[in-house]
Amino acid sequence: MALTVLQRVHVLKKVAVPFLFSPAILNAGEHHVCIPSIWTSPVCHQLLRGCSSSELGRRWLCITSREPLFLVSGSIRLSRDPSVAGRPTSLLHRLSSDEDRVFKDRLSSCTSSRQVLRLLRSSPHLSGAAAASVLHRLADLEQNGAGGLRDPDTLLSDLALSELCSRLEKESSELEDEAVIQALQGCTRLYLDPWSHLVVRLVSESQVRLDQGCLSIGALCGLARALFALEGPNCAMLAQAMNQLQNKDPTHWDTSQLTSVYSMLAAGLAKGGRYQDLLNEMNARALSLAPKMDPLTVSETLGALVTLSQAQALPLVIALCKQAVRHVPNFADAELATVLSALMHYGHSDHFLVKELERHVPKTAFTTHPETVTKVMQYFGRRRIFSPPVFDAVAESFVYRADEYATGQVSRQIAALGVVGYVPQEAGRLFRKVESVLSARFSQFQPRALLELLHACTLLQRYPLNFVSKVFSPYFLQQLQEEGSGMDRVMLAQLTQLYMTVKLECPFYDGPRLLPKLRVKSFLFPGRSLETPVDPHLYNTVKTGLVDLLGARSYFASRVLTPYCYTLDVEIKLDEEGYVLPASHDEVYKRIALCIDGPKRFAANARQLLGKEAIKQRHLKILGYEVVQIPYYEFEKLKGKAETTIMATRRPARIPEDLARDMILNGWDEEPIGGIDSGSDISDVEDPEYCPSGHVWPSETQSAPAEQDQSDTEESSESSED
Repeated sequence: MALTVLQRVHVLKKVAVPFLFSPAILNAGEHHVCIPSIWTSPVCHQLLRGCSSSELGRRWLCITSREPLFLVSGSIRLSRDPSVAGRPTSLLHRLSSDEDRVFKDRLSSCTSSRQVLRLLRSSPHLSGAAAASVLHRLADLEQNGAGGLRDPDTLLSDLALSELCSRLEKESSELEDEAVIQALQGCTRLYLDPWSHLVVRLVSESQVRLDQGCLSIGALCGLARALFALEGPNCAMLAQAMNQLQNKDPTHWDTSQLTSVYSMLAAGLAKGGRYQDLLNEMNARALSLAPKMDPLTVSETLGALVTLSQAQALPLVIALCKQAVRHVPNFADAELATVLSALMHYGHSDHFLVKELERHVPKTAFTTHPETVTKVMQYFGRRRIFSPPVFDAVAESFVYRADEYATGQVSRQIAALGVVGYVPQEAGRLFRKVESVLSARFSQFQPRALLELLHACTLLQRYPLNFVSKVFSPYFLQQLQEEGSGMDRVMLAQLTQLYMTVKLECPFYDGPRLLPKLRVKSFLFPGRSLETPVDPHLYNTVKTGLVDLLGARSYFASRVLTPYCYTLDVEIKLDEEGYVLPASHDEVYKRIALCIDGPKRFAANARQLLGKEAIKQRHLKILGYEVVQIPYYEFEKLKGKAETTIMATRRPARIPEDLARDMILNGWDEEPIGGIDSGSDISDVEDPEYCPSGHVWPSETQSAPAEQDQSDTEESSESSED
């Protein structure tokens, strides 16, 4: 019954509205006026205190005696100034297309709400669409991102805005469909009271237009977003709008219509898997239209796919990526950032896109928005793309623009360099600037971002010891624990490797130590570990060659976890004369670590060893291992040849006798070969199986330094555990 009455409100407006909104009614003290409404929210019952008990069972909208428009933090009062209230402003003025365009251009050039209101006062004639665009522009400038406005008191007390809202309310029935719905959206973005006269009138008019079934796709999307903001997904009128939208055939939609629906669904309407059938049809249509999309459409579509979690739409993502290659020079900064974020989300990279970015970024690195530059670096790091032109250009621009970057952006840029292990040409100036940023804004860094930054610096062989000592302090560790969900295994591994690095590569460091309980025992674990698992196919090939070379499987061990947290792909033991010992032998003169480096340990587009693999090999050498690297590309050159050829060329030479003696005989209290003070690190190690410092292998009284595999069955079981 209430819905039927609502549908006829426009017929009774000349009789009912003047009565309902008359001063006698609005100024009647505690008197409440109830009119029909489509809303069924429980909040309505809290506002119906002035209605009779029989009315509470029906769907009513309660309008109190306060002014028609208000925000929680302020109110928009209708003007009482006759000079303002009597202005001949009309929303029905038919502006020419040029006049309308000029006004919208002037509106978009406004950078503050005061400029918008000044423009509004100087424009006596506005079209309905122009009036709605004023509300949206004010929302763009005033929203604080936290569900409110920056300065609601100043905005909502302005007489020009009050007059505009009054005109929208009085003339809503004469406005075009798009103007009514855009005005309703503007009200929701300005957080106007859902029970205010203006919002009620606009919803009533929207219901009338919706019942006529003539709303365009864009209008339906705008109405759905406004209703979702007002009542959420369970609104009856919203369901009616979505039913009409689903009855339209997506195979005939153009790119602008697809973008409107994608944006509307991404605003929250498709949460929980709603409208997935409609999305499947839209994805198929978008795939056919991808070659015709402009930069804005490509960006908005990719952003919506990420928000809507369309994992099955990878063919569409690939097609949009190909189209994005053509638009790289034409993307706005925010659009390019959205595209790169989507490609990182889907784990997709394109050779031609990388080439276009390498041509575009060096030209614009000094003028591009800091977040966009950071997204480019983050994309290259996430996809393991080695690009010296981009890295050098960004590093040089960072030296001059460091103050423009937020602390999180600084951390992500340096972290990307650490991933690929590339030191830019301007490394000296770059890291001096990073150090100055750390000194000036240390307290502004989030704990996780700071840890990422310092860890990345050590991957690049840069050691900010002044700040590392602060990271190991109990205060910082407590902050790290309290941030988000606490310290995960990745963070603990980064702390452990950071501590190992300063102890191994900076022997003069005497600052705070990382507590043993916070140190991990292995850098290799599922997920985002600090080591890359060995490539199974390449490992089997090397194993076959080793058996042929050494004569038996028992002469080497596989996947050996050392006391230093690193996992060796293959370990070979030698005696004093350089002969190979069985893997189970305890008295060892020399240990050889074979690094079987598959493609995932290198950059995706170059033979550049990743930063985490380079630091592993560097640490193993300091710890006394003879590191033998076996890269995948050398095996590719030997296709058709014997597998033992490369093994024979990589066999290490005999090591000096005095160095070998030190490696065997020196205990924990003796000076190690690395020249690091043994007493500075080991005294606080509680776990006998853990030895994070730069010392040689323990004496016979210590625990075994490695867990060795003696059969292929044991190897397979350990591989599954990794």
